[in-house]
Parts: sequence; structure tokens; C-alpha cells
Amino acid sequence: MARVENKVALVTGGGLGLGRACAMLLAREGAKVMVTDLKEQEGRAAADEIVEAGGEAMFMRQDVSSEADWEATIAAVVRRFGRLNVLVNNAGVALGGDVESTTLEQWRALMAVNLDGVFLGTKHAIGAMKVTGGGSIINLSSIEGLIGDPNLAAYNASKGGVRIFSKSAALHCAKSGYKIRVNSVHPGYIWTPMVEGYLASQPDPEAAKAYLAGLHPVGHLGEPNDIAYGVLYLASDESKFVTGAELVIDGGYTAQ
Repeated sequence: MARVENKVALVTGGGLGLGRACAMLLAREGAKVMVTDLKEQEGRAAADEIVEAGGEAMFMRQDVSSEADWEATIAAVVRRFGRLNVLVNNAGVALGGDVESTTLEQWRALMAVNLDGVFLGTKHAIGAMKVTGGGSIINLSSIEGLIGDPNLAAYNASKGGVRIFSKSAALHCAKSGYKIRVNSVHPGYIWTPMVEGYLASQPDPEAAKAYLAGLHPVGHLGEPNDIAYGVLYLASDESKFVTGAELVIDGGYTAQ
């Protein structure tokens, strides 16, 4: 189909889960992909798989909470591929805990990845994109950026921050004439290693999985490609009139 043919995409947290699915689908649809992750083995494997399938990809280790890493990563993308058209700010971490039990140290560690990482990525991607004709920045938020959960205080705050920050950045880019679109994506519970790990920590993992599935009116959890296809749409020129929006892909979870 080549829906993003010749575009250059950077996908953070691209070694596993949603990030890996996004990297693979973007590559299959014609994009050249930079995969970044702290998990070097998984990240390299994802990039290698794209190359083995006939695509163009490279891997770079990146801590998204580090501004120096962002500067180095985007410089490497431009050096290798000549430009940056698409940024998928996917890297993120989860933390269970209500407002009283969450420590300041835990709060700051989560914000450094989930919110600082999105801010830094968006900021530096704008710098690269605005001089080469524009692009699309796709920030992964969550249903937890739209609704509250009593046991996800820090996570709620980080993902809610991603949502409203994306709107601010979208307006800035539009009013500056940069031709850069910024949108957020809000997945429901998706069957990824992060969700698997969460369920495995529960006293009865199967019962916990059934409970989570039941929260979605469609009756099941999502799959990584359910999100990747939404990201592909926002990365492509098909969404040229879409900016400052939130794409909710949640099996009806937030419609209730």
C-alpha cells in the first residue's frame, strides 16, 4: 500500500509492544524507521527484522528522559536519512499507586519518562521538521489520560499531561506555519508485555485478565496493531487536516 512511502519515522520504545507494532507497520507501509529503546536486544531485533523484510531501519539506544539523548538521536536520524517526517513518542512506564501511597521519587521517575520524554521529543522534532517542510508528531497517551483511576495517580497525571500538551504544541505549530501536526493517541488495555506483566503480578492473573477485558464493551482486550493502524493514519498524509486531536482506540471503554 505504501501509505507512508519515503517518510522517515522515529519510534521510541520500539523494541516491544505498541512501539514495535508501530515500527513494523510504518516500515511495511514504506517508511524508513529509526527504532529507539533502552532495551538494546529487543530494539536491535526490531530494526533487524525490518531490514530483513526489505525495509530501511536502524537502532539507537535512547533514554527519552535525557535531552542529550534526544539531540543525539534526532541528529543521527537526519544524518542517516536526511530528514525526520514522523515522530511516535511511544516510550512509557506504568506505576500503580494512589495519591497517598505514591512517593515523590516514584512520581518524578514516572514523569521523567512519560511526560518529560514527550516534551523533549516534541520540542526537538519540531526543530528538525520545521526546516524540511513539516511532519507529524504522534504522542501516545492513554484512556488514563481521559478518565481517572484511584490507583493510578502518577500515571493519570502523566497521560493527562500528554493529552493537553499535545494540543498546545499543535496550536503553536499551526499558528507558526510549520506544517507540523501534533496529535495524541489514547489506547485502552492492549495485550502487550506491560499489561502481561501487570496481570502476572495479580493473585489470579486469568481472573484479572477477564476483568480487564470486561471493562471494554467489545468484550476483549486490544492488540498492538489496533493502535499501530491509528498511528499509521496520523503519520500519513491522509490525516493532513487532523491536528490537536485525540484518537481514542479503546473498544468503547470511555464511551460508558
